[in-house]
Amino acid sequence: MELKRYIGRRLVQIFVIFFVILTVLFLLFRLAPGDPVSRMVDPNLTPEDAALLIKEFGLDQPLLMQYLYYLKNFFTGHFGFSFHYGQPVVQIIWNRLPNTILLFTTSIILSALVGIFLGKIASWHKGEKTDICMTLGALVTHTIFLPWLALIMIWVFAYKLGWFPITGMITVEIWLDPQAGLWTKALDVLYHMTLPLATLFLIHFGSYLLIMRSSMLDTLKEDYILTGRAKGLSEKVIRDHHAAPNAALPVVTSVGLSLAFSINGGALTETVFTWPGIGRELVFSVSHNDYPLAQASFLLIAIVVLLSNLVVDILYAYLDPRIRY
Repeated sequence: MELKRYIGRRLVQIFVIFFVILTVLFLLFRLAPGDPVSRMVDPNLTPEDAALLIKEFGLDQPLLMQYLYYLKNFFTGHFGFSFHYGQPVVQIIWNRLPNTILLFTTSIILSALVGIFLGKIASWHKGEKTDICMTLGALVTHTIFLPWLALIMIWVFAYKLGWFPITGMITVEIWLDPQAGLWTKALDVLYHMTLPLATLFLIHFGSYLLIMRSSMLDTLKEDYILTGRAKGLSEKVIRDHHAAPNAALPVVTSVGLSLAFSINGGALTETVFTWPGIGRELVFSVSHNDYPLAQASFLLIAIVVLLSNLVVDILYAYLDPRIRY
């Protein structure tokens, strides 16, 4: 019952916070310098055509009326049309979202699994060479500037060695070939995904390793660990079945939030690797004052992050019986 009341309170908080985000996003894009019409694809746009476009998109209305239309469209599920593409915003996001989810969800889950495993091993060998090497490696990879690492990966493995493609997500010739099967196309996507996936893995796994190591070291000092040893349980059982599950709680929070924020596609990563996802589209829409597309992208991120926080809190109660709401 307390958990239900807690969820109800959190949902009310989430609605209020989201409404504030909704309003702030509207004002930020309207107060930004420049206008979307001047950045349309056609550079020969006449003043008359520009005025017609402004009227068509409703940008000639008072700010309050634009805001009311904005709220109405959002709550009716209509996010408008992209100023640049001339397509429904929902369609653009729907086309880009699977690409972002594929790359970033895969990288975060892989990073978390490896990070948790190595963090558990490092904590068990505290002060030894294994621990020192793993910790230093995690610190180095975690603090590397992502665009620099991405460019190095492209320069070494794509440009110099020619092992992987420099940019993009697919080989057009393969996808246009009617003889190419699903398995061939899937391998082609995996081939293009290797470099960005490796880059994201190197950046993220270190944080999970360090969090798991620190949490494990604290957990190993708990009384129930001493009790387990007094009972004669093996060190492997104590580490894997008693210490690790409880120590993994902070990692669950980190993974949950990382998955939520990954919906924005890591703008830098997608831009460097020309990966056709939400992050790259977000950068483009902001730089071109494409209000509907940029607003919808930010709102999608906000919704996922807010709900992910709630889900992580609920998971805590199930993973650790000591936690009550």
